[in-house]
Amino acid sequence: MSSAIWIVSHFQYLEQTEQYSCFCFCTQGSHLYNGFGKQVVLRVQCSFYVVTFTKINIFVKEELRELREQPTDPQAQQEIINSIEEVYFSNDSFDIVKYELEKLPPVLSLQVMEEYRDKLKQQQAAVSKKVADLILEKQPAYVKELERVTSLQTGLQLAAVICTNGRRHLNIAKEGFTQASLGLLANQRKRQLLIGLLKSLRTIKTLQRTDVRLSEMLEEEDYPGAIQLCLECQKAASTFKHYSCISELNSKLQDTLEQIEELLDVALSKICKNFDINHYTKVQQAYRLLGKTQTAMDQLHMHFTQAIHNTVFQVVLGYVELCAGNSDTKFQKLQYKDLCTHITSDSYIPCLADLCKALWEVMLSYYRTMEWHEKHDRDEGTVSSSDGNNVIGAEETNFDRSYVQKKLEHGLSRIWQDVQLKVKTYLLGTDMSNFKYDDFIFVLDIISRLMQVGEEFCGSKSEVLQESIRKQSVNYFKNYHRTRLEELRMFLENETWELCPVKSSFSILQLHEFKFMEQSRSPSVSPSKQPASAISTTITLFEQYCTEGNPFEIQVNSKDDETEDVLASNGYESDEQEKSAYQEYDSDSDVPEELKRDYVDEQTGDAPVKSVSRETLRSRKRSDYNLNKVNAPILTNTTLNVIRLVGKYMQMMNILKPIAFDVIHFMSQLFDYYLYAVYTFFGRNDTFESTGLGLSSSRLRTTLNRIQESLIDLEVSNDTTGTLTAAEERKEKVPSPHLSHLVVLTSGNTLYGLAERVVATESLVFLAEQFEFLQSHLDAVMPAAKKPFLQQFYSQTVSTASELRKPIYWIVAAKAIDYEQMLLLMANVKWDVKEIMSQHNIYVDALLKEFEQFNRRLNEVSKRVRIPLPVSNILWEHCIRLANRTIVEGYANVKKCSNEGRALMQLDFQQFLMKLEKLTDIRPIPDKEFVETYIKAYYLTENDMERWIKEHREYSTKQLTNLVNVCLGSHINKKARQKLLAAIDDIDRPKR
Repeated sequence: MSSAIWIVSHFQYLEQTEQYSCFCFCTQGSHLYNGFGKQVVLRVQCSFYVVTFTKINIFVKEELRELREQPTDPQAQQEIINSIEEVYFSNDSFDIVKYELEKLPPVLSLQVMEEYRDKLKQQQAAVSKKVADLILEKQPAYVKELERVTSLQTGLQLAAVICTNGRRHLNIAKEGFTQASLGLLANQRKRQLLIGLLKSLRTIKTLQRTDVRLSEMLEEEDYPGAIQLCLECQKAASTFKHYSCISELNSKLQDTLEQIEELLDVALSKICKNFDINHYTKVQQAYRLLGKTQTAMDQLHMHFTQAIHNTVFQVVLGYVELCAGNSDTKFQKLQYKDLCTHITSDSYIPCLADLCKALWEVMLSYYRTMEWHEKHDRDEGTVSSSDGNNVIGAEETNFDRSYVQKKLEHGLSRIWQDVQLKVKTYLLGTDMSNFKYDDFIFVLDIISRLMQVGEEFCGSKSEVLQESIRKQSVNYFKNYHRTRLEELRMFLENETWELCPVKSSFSILQLHEFKFMEQSRSPSVSPSKQPASAISTTITLFEQYCTEGNPFEIQVNSKDDETEDVLASNGYESDEQEKSAYQEYDSDSDVPEELKRDYVDEQTGDAPVKSVSRETLRSRKRSDYNLNKVNAPILTNTTLNVIRLVGKYMQMMNILKPIAFDVIHFMSQLFDYYLYAVYTFFGRNDTFESTGLGLSSSRLRTTLNRIQESLIDLEVSNDTTGTLTAAEERKEKVPSPHLSHLVVLTSGNTLYGLAERVVATESLVFLAEQFEFLQSHLDAVMPAAKKPFLQQFYSQTVSTASELRKPIYWIVAAKAIDYEQMLLLMANVKWDVKEIMSQHNIYVDALLKEFEQFNRRLNEVSKRVRIPLPVSNILWEHCIRLANRTIVEGYANVKKCSNEGRALMQLDFQQFLMKLEKLTDIRPIPDKEFVETYIKAYYLTENDMERWIKEHREYSTKQLTNLVNVCLGSHINKKARQKLLAAIDDIDRPKR
């Protein structure tokens, strides 16, 4: 069969688009024919051809359907193929169309034509299927053969390229070697001669223009290049000295070299105030080229010393002249020490800040200088270790490096000592005792940061600075503390002991004075005091401000940042409905801020602490406090003032630890004075202190006596004849405060000022709790030698605050119930009855009515002020204890009593207990056994009675004596009576 078609391997008819596609593996010629003799477009893809039939409309759908209905029997198809004429299997030049046309009969018949056409179609389909089967059968062999052909083709192409390149190279070698070699050698020899001549000419030209270039380099501050050029010129001049044009150049170059050294010294001095790594690198390279590295280091330290002196003098001089205005005083001629005394209070802090900023720049330049040398030495060490050829040069370099290192390390302490002395002179040149607190704190902050700089700079503890600032701090703090104590006395004497309505979540850390505890200031913690883990992660000031910024920049905190949110709104925090009902109260929003201040410092003009106006608190309606649904802390405006003062004291102590003991001592005086005032106002009552019930513990009495002796000025006369020492001691004391006349403690309707007593006492307890909270912070900064003082203060003073509850509330309990009336009612009772009674006496009902009235009044007070459970328990305990002791006293007044009378006593007491337990939750009832034991003692025998008297010393002599006398005649005779009375007298004798 003809090779024109090895074609169709796959045929697919797409009815929707009327397109045909077939995949063809090979073809010959430029065209491809399908089985119907129609030419189609050929497209090559990978190793086979993809033929896409564009739209072909040769066959109609009916004809295609007939083709699909042709039998697929292989034998039938073979018969159809065998029926094809032999002429169709001839060569490619055979014209099939012409042959078929010539076969047409003269007369055409449609039916015959269609039958003949169908026959050709069947033959064509059979041939196509046969061809497809053969192609599929031979496909693997074809693919394998095609791969071999492709590989062979690639190899042939590569061989052709190699041959072409080989021939080209052979031609180039032939022409270059045979034709140009001799000419090249001749030209090279001529070129070498000309180069040598040109080099000499250029050297001479360069030497002639050296002056101009050196001047340009010096203007560009290229000192290494200038020195290198100058040295090279000297060497070249000696080489070409036989030329007359450069014979005088040597002397001129030497003068230029000396001029460069002078400029280098000036350039080196610029390093002291503004270190530039590129500038310093050039200067060091220049000195190294001159071989004067050690000289450069000596000069550098001299420049740093001079820079410190000039810097501080210029800064202080600028402020002094600025403040002096147009004065004709020649301040430039004054010494630095005298110049510092002319600094005014207003310009003191800005001048100190600028002074420290300028000194920081000098120290930072020195720090960066050392850093540069360390890095340079490491780099040189690495290079020298890899190249050890020049042993002598390496030894000399190592010697210079060691000298520079020691010189720099020694210069650290010298420079810092100079800085300390300059700042010390400035600090002591002004009396800071009248500074505002915030200004003085700022001074401490700056000096503390400067000391931190010193510790990071050279590991110094800055003893000079510490001593100078300690002197100023102690002097300032004594005056400040004296003013604050006087201020506290004024607050206490004007305090009405009303609640300051703070939120239930109130914490002293919310106050501005304690912000430093949450966000520690960087100057307050010395790197040497930090743990190792903190040091490893802490960035030093030199690292933080190495490239930009200054640690002594004055930062003014915005007022918006100082707002506090600790006060409750109208005394409550929640319940919007109730809140809206009380929003119409008169406010003090229209009152000027200056008039709201409780006290204004005459010296500073500032209110010493931020506090809520006492008039504002007093104007709030009492019912406001009833709206407080939560257990908010009980404290007063004065308590807040004391807490704020403690915060300020701690700020100062935290910044300047050398005065920590003095600050803590003064801080303890604030608490002592507050405690003494509360006791004096509400707890001192000689009538009830002598009850012998142990209301004031020995520790509390000792503490109060100590405070009175060490802090309270009891002298009222103005006697000036005393010694100077006595006058100084009195100066350190404060007069005893007096209770405000607005506080009424004598009204029974208010339970004798119970609300004020609760506020005062519980605010003191709250203050003690805050001191307990701060104990660890105070202990951390207290010197080790002074820590016993701090421990004693907490164990003997702070811990006794809650003990004031007993004597203060005892006074209320003693007056709240009419115990004398109860004694009168008990005296009218007959106890020598002959029969057992079933009805208790009326004094019991009277006493219970007193307790009911006390309970009602207590509830009324609780509407004004929240009464904590411990306070309520103490009040009830005191009242019950006094009632029980009054009952015993009433029983001790009985002259005659029978067994039935003792039973009536027990009945009365049991009735009292039963009704009392409904009024209070206190269990067990205080002094219950005290009454019951006394009643039961009536039945004891003589021997038991004697033992009982010796064991129960809690009863008074009168009570014991009456017990013996009443028992006389019933089961004790006169002889036994004398013996028992003697035993009672023995017990009472030690008391006398």
